Amino acid sequence: MGSTDDSLERMIELFARHGDTYRVFVPARRSYTYVIHHPDDVKRVLVSNHRNYTKGLGLDRVKILLGKGIMTSEGELWKRQRYMMQPLFHRRVLTGFAQLIAAANDRRIERWEELARRGELVNLTDEMSELTLDIVLRSIFGRDLDRLTQQLGGNPFEVVTREQSRDLQFAFKFRSLSKLVAQLIERRRAEPEEHFDYVAMLMAARDKESGAPMGERELIDEIMTLIVAGHETTASGLNWTWYLLAQHPEAEARLHAELDAAPELAAPSLTEMEALAWTSQVVNEALRLYPPGWLLSRRTVAADVLGGFAVPAGTNVLLPLYLLHRHPRFWKEPDRFSPERFAPEHEAERPRFAYMPFAAGPRHCIGETFALYEMLMHLYKVARRYRLVYVPDKPLELEAQINLRTRHPLHMRLVPRR
Repeated sequence: MGSTDDSLERMIELFARHGDTYRVFVPARRSYTYVIHHPDDVKRVLVSNHRNYTKGLGLDRVKILLGKGIMTSEGELWKRQRYMMQPLFHRRVLTGFAQLIAAANDRRIERWEELARRGELVNLTDEMSELTLDIVLRSIFGRDLDRLTQQLGGNPFEVVTREQSRDLQFAFKFRSLSKLVAQLIERRRAEPEEHFDYVAMLMAARDKESGAPMGERELIDEIMTLIVAGHETTASGLNWTWYLLAQHPEAEARLHAELDAAPELAAPSLTEMEALAWTSQVVNEALRLYPPGWLLSRRTVAADVLGGFAVPAGTNVLLPLYLLHRHPRFWKEPDRFSPERFAPEHEAERPRFAYMPFAAGPRHCIGETFALYEMLMHLYKVARRYRLVYVPDKPLELEAQINLRTRHPLHMRLVPRR
């Protein structure tokens, strides 16, 4: 449950049959897994009683890939690392990446202009993956990325977009890149220069108690975590956003009107992007319908009560965000794409914990604002130039593994708007 190809289909069916709380016996683990959908229980697990929960199912697989980074670590190690990393995602720091995010999009637009001239379709899924990887790598490694690419005759981190499966073979290939990261850190220590990137910020971060820097292993694990976590969820979010816009011409026309009315800036700030009210609502609605991190897992430390049922200590608890975001009790017409539901006047219509694409509580995604900034700037740059028309070649299918993706790449025709 939660780790097989048909997990989402089974959960949809079981939720329809059993409602907010049910349990499934898992023979391989000889124990029950509890599945919860009510915002009150979600809040209890992630916020009000979060100390009673550790990370749950699937963590071992992710640990092989990311080591003890902020996504997988627990207890004091997690607390120390989170404290040291939090300032790195301050709004002021993120706006410092405006030029970088803008330049990556400008390069992509240049490439798309050529494709549009030739009348070629865009493989949107691959393009979003490449774009977000470019942004995340440049925000982490800065100018060292080009140096590494020249030195090695190619970008060594492209394995992240080239290989779609997240199996042990991929984990081995990806972890082997940590040697390159270690060499890069060593070189920076030997030749101190001014850098504005996440490697520099992580190297400069200090523990609040001891004033000590991160250990070598922690530093590498956090860098590897930022590469994977900072790339896949944003790529998936953009893929779904373009698909939904292509299916809903009225929402798309309203997006175009808002962008056309906004000043055309070379590298807009985070605040300027957040001021695009309808564009933000479109992104939020895409993340509601297709949350990239569609399933959270936790494990009880001591016994607890969820949905009125006793949950024993050491029990896996699953929180399917895909179903929470489509809960018929908290969302009107839950399967309909309706960005206006995120207008400020509609916020009071649902509980706070009915929507949380970046999780919630102390362990909510540290990169949430960065991801939203990236998505908004991409739409701001591209949608004022092009309409993307979906050209289906295969039926649209969901692939619900670590992230919620389209099983087959989406292809789009670029229609110039000016």
